[in-house]
Amino acid sequence: MDLLTLIVFLPTLGAVACLVTPRQHIRMVALAVSFVTFVLSLTLFGTFWAGSGDVAIFGEHYGTLHETVRADWIVGDRFAIEYFLGVDGLSFPLIILTTLVSFLACLASWNFDSWKVNRGPRAYFILFLLLETGMLGVFVALDFFLFYIFWELMLLPMYFLIGVWGGPRREYAAIKFFLFTLGGSVLMLVALVAMYFFSDHAITQAMVEQGVDVIESGYRDGVGVTHGTFDMIELATNTAIQGYFGAKSTLFLGLRFAPLMFAFLFIGFAIKLPIVPLHTWLPDAHVESPTPISMILAGVLLKMGGYGFLRICYPIFPSGGYTLAFYVAMIGVVSIVYGALCAMAQTDFKRLVAYSSVSHMGFVLLGIAVMTKSGMQGAMFQMIAHGISSPMCFFLVGVIYERAHHREINRFGGLWLTMPKYGTMATIGFFAALGLPGLCGFIGEVWVLLGTFAARDMFPWAIPMAIVAASSVILTAGYILWLIQRVYLGREREEYKGFLDASPREMFVLVPLAVLCIALGVLPMQTVFNFTNGTLDLMLAQVLSGAGVG
Repeated sequence: MDLLTLIVFLPTLGAVACLVTPRQHIRMVALAVSFVTFVLSLTLFGTFWAGSGDVAIFGEHYGTLHETVRADWIVGDRFAIEYFLGVDGLSFPLIILTTLVSFLACLASWNFDSWKVNRGPRAYFILFLLLETGMLGVFVALDFFLFYIFWELMLLPMYFLIGVWGGPRREYAAIKFFLFTLGGSVLMLVALVAMYFFSDHAITQAMVEQGVDVIESGYRDGVGVTHGTFDMIELATNTAIQGYFGAKSTLFLGLRFAPLMFAFLFIGFAIKLPIVPLHTWLPDAHVESPTPISMILAGVLLKMGGYGFLRICYPIFPSGGYTLAFYVAMIGVVSIVYGALCAMAQTDFKRLVAYSSVSHMGFVLLGIAVMTKSGMQGAMFQMIAHGISSPMCFFLVGVIYERAHHREINRFGGLWLTMPKYGTMATIGFFAALGLPGLCGFIGEVWVLLGTFAARDMFPWAIPMAIVAASSVILTAGYILWLIQRVYLGREREEYKGFLDASPREMFVLVPLAVLCIALGVLPMQTVFNFTNGTLDLMLAQVLSGAGVG
């Protein structure tokens, strides 16, 4: 079995094993499977360090794709769907992030019995492992239909994990999450089908222009066999397809095809990111989710939206991205400011962290929208950095909630004196979220701002947006420092003096995340940029060329 298939489907095999495992051993099986999956993902480092690859992705213009596997999956008279997997500089760090956060979240679920729910661990860990398969599949699938299958596979486990094991309003939060995500998936499905048939028209037209008899050549057999494609590489690099998609005469529902398809895909991915005004499902989902599920939701699921922009929206519809750049960037800036203001207004510990994610992911959207090297690199780094610091912050909230049984910020105080190890980890995690220089949150935001300023020649509106986004750092510092002061500093409160400090299991979850927060801030090149920049820079060159500005 090839490596990527093993990484993706090992959690599914673990879910099957949990079906027959005695109740007392289910947690051990799930933890072992998530750990082995993480270790397997680490073997991909050897491939990238060796600099070898199997096939050029996006022709000569887009880095190298590693560990490819390709085979016919579903072939019919009107379509051909492939089992096509591969990993490059876009997906590699997200695969590592997914397996790491999943392993730590599984360990965070170890105290399942203390949740005091009448719903057993068997179903929980089965759904947990199926969710990991869905997330990993999204990051390695290169056939759009297969990508969509994994995207939808992720939806159901998360719905049940929130709706069954969540808080008092879990049903409301789960249904809201499901409906928002499903709404975006419908638009994505429309785009998927349209792209398939329009790619068929593009290739047919190109062959006719070249004087090829499409029937006698075997391209069509007169019955309607089509050579449209779901291959995301082909869709982004085939000159005939790109020319047809971007032509002003190519219409869908009476509108230009490229901007409309970009908008459909943008909405589907923006819901997952999420951005204002499509963010309202996120605070409810976080507040009602169990702590381990909040870790996965913040650490991995939000990154699927940004990955969709970088993998699909901009490479396949570069002219759409260029045409709508102002609106996309504006949405990013609004999300940055609005998320920070909402976080500042919260008194619920977990809801504050949830709104901070809206603000931080706004930087991702802004960096991608301005279509500059620094912007794209910063957006990618911000996704990884937020994928480390945000799960850490949510776990920190969960640790104190298990002891205090409430999340009211104004009722805490002096916890650093009561729980010094926990307080130290909390300081690292929240300062990383603040964007303190030397920690992971700083690099991505600065790169996005530099990239936005650098876009001033291409987009006159870039500098005002960069100024507004930079000013929001003051708001971020405000709500993070206010949080630290209210919760961790000050005099020790009598009601919390009996609290136990972070346990060895809790420190085992927190320490790796804290180390990564520091490592990414001190060594950004060695930890992220060296693996991502080559792919991003080459991709951007092709995107700008396709948009007519390269």
